[in-house]
Amino acid sequence: MDLQDTRAVVTGGSRGIGEAICLELASRGVEIAIADIDEDGMADTVDRIETETDSTAEWYYVDLADPDLVDERTDEILDDLGGVEILVNNSGIMGPTAPLEDVTVEEWDQMMHVNLRGQFLMCRAMLPTMKDAGFGRIVNIASITGKAPLYNRAPYATSKMGVIGLTRTLADEVGEDGINVNAICPGSVEGPRIQRVFEKQAEARDVPYEQVEEEAKAESPIGQLVQPEDVAGVVAFLCTSDADRITGQDLNVSAGRVMY
Repeated sequence: MDLQDTRAVVTGGSRGIGEAICLELASRGVEIAIADIDEDGMADTVDRIETETDSTAEWYYVDLADPDLVDERTDEILDDLGGVEILVNNSGIMGPTAPLEDVTVEEWDQMMHVNLRGQFLMCRAMLPTMKDAGFGRIVNIASITGKAPLYNRAPYATSKMGVIGLTRTLADEVGEDGINVNAICPGSVEGPRIQRVFEKQAEARDVPYEQVEEEAKAESPIGQLVQPEDVAGVVAFLCTSDADRITGQDLNVSAGRVMY
């Protein structure tokens, strides 16, 4: 399927993976609606889209921890775009890096509200218009941490495993409506976010930052971290007709760190 003139909602599109996804889809002619809480970052992404591509974009302030605001903003997006063919659930927070017994209930709940419930809310909001059209593509960004342990990261790992479960079950539920649902499980994606994770891990283990980073690279057969554009390219592929018979899958983009 040519993506020209299709419409996409991308959560967390203000920076990092989300920004790369927005730019990749826009380069293929997709009209973009960015949903995030980082207004300056969203404005910068819109500027890049309109400068570097022939597509258009708008941004919308959406706090995924607020169900009422999610419903209000998604109604606004659908009114503005006239429909949506693609939903990319990319928003997520890092949460605590700490032993489980030191994690507060508030930290646990915030992680689940944003990383997991937020994806549920966005899917719920966008499914009716996709069902009416008899077509849709939903791509949920999970993590290899939902498959493999990561030191002192139990809340994050739990939320990302939940995303995989949501993806598989929803794919089974809406397949007859012409909607494909898949997840992408990135490995360590180079950028400020993973740097903060490495810093926290280094502090918790009382080892140098460089040791944590090198250990992460060493877990890859090719000795590399993932680039945001690697994830963005797979998102775009899953939205095309080349992926018509791919649904309910969790695809690793991990430089080989996880192979199942």
